Amino acid sequence: MEPLDLQPLFDTYHRKIAKVSLRFKRYLYSQINWKARIISIKGARGVGKTTMLLQHILDSYENIDKTLYASLDDLWFSTHSLMDLVDWAYRHGISRLYLDEVHRYEGWSSLLKNIYDGYPDLSIVYTSSSLLVMDNAKVDMSRRQTTYTLYGLSFREYLEMEDKYHSNALSLEQILLGHVKEAMKIVSKIKVAPLFEEYLEHGYYPFYQESIEDFPMRLRETVLVVIDSDLPAVEIVTFETLQKVKKLLMIISEHIPFEPNMSELWRQLSTDNQLGLRMLYAIDKAQVLGLLKTKAKNYKSLTKPEKIFLGNTNLMHVLCPFVDKGNERETFFLSQLKVNHNITYPQCGDFLVDGKYLFEIGGKSKTFDQIADIPDSFLAVDDTEVGHGNRIPLWLFGFLY
Repeated sequence: MEPLDLQPLFDTYHRKIAKVSLRFKRYLYSQINWKARIISIKGARGVGKTTMLLQHILDSYENIDKTLYASLDDLWFSTHSLMDLVDWAYRHGISRLYLDEVHRYEGWSSLLKNIYDGYPDLSIVYTSSSLLVMDNAKVDMSRRQTTYTLYGLSFREYLEMEDKYHSNALSLEQILLGHVKEAMKIVSKIKVAPLFEEYLEHGYYPFYQESIEDFPMRLRETVLVVIDSDLPAVEIVTFETLQKVKKLLMIISEHIPFEPNMSELWRQLSTDNQLGLRMLYAIDKAQVLGLLKTKAKNYKSLTKPEKIFLGNTNLMHVLCPFVDKGNERETFFLSQLKVNHNITYPQCGDFLVDGKYLFEIGGKSKTFDQIADIPDSFLAVDDTEVGHGNRIPLWLFGFLY
């Protein structure tokens, strides 16, 4: 392969990296062991995976052409193979490749295994859809790679991205035990309420900065790409099934949070329980939905969820015909806690965290009546700057990552 053959890839690479800033980096950036030979970064569309790859190149190379970034959904790969690119890079002294959207390349897992075994001096950082479950890949890569999952912006990250407030993330224990001190420190610097409302409406996806006016349209388009393009790249689905997935999403969006009558839901979709649950869990893996069950989710054993939420509050504002404040609060709480914690549906209250901490979510007038006298129970309350005792401001849970 001649250098001229690679020019389209380098042109795209240079255009993308020219627009990248190092001012703000996602929470996951500092957690990644960038020295690992194969690094997998999964995540929903639009949460910043590509930007993170390009930032690491800028951080790591004075001459960016000592490495190469390529997206495997690029048209270049319709007439060239990934192995051609890998072989060229290896022979020209490139020791690390950054590959985007690998799930869009047929046979990607087998190729990565062959690269790992056949090019011992070459390392790869790649991104893929959060739809992928590595245990289900045709070739098991779990023993060869280090895998990370990137979620959307937390409220803390949104404040930093907007240059309003800069701080480290808080652990759940720091919030539960010291929320008064932490909240007072923050509200002494900024007016939290209007910024929190902004975040709930458009702050989860970093691409909101490109145009807030166009954000709703772009987010709808992102959801459609997940269904029409990413899902077929990962699952064997028919056109009819894709249409049912869209209908399923709209049925749920009109009734969030959705407490499913599965028989009625499958009847509306003209489908059976097995296919219905597969569709449901696929949208959950794509981070478009949030399924709440009495036990931790297991993608090998698909069982009925107790409650179904949208994946984050931004999706509520573009997909739901009406945004109910109570549902928005619960969706926010779930979206922030699920990143680092196990969330299940309790017998009483709204959420059980890590099998220990019980939470009820509500407005500032919310009482402990429903979870009275239960150990390790807390209220996460909206419209409140600073809490007291076991009453914690809802917005503060946006500082968990």
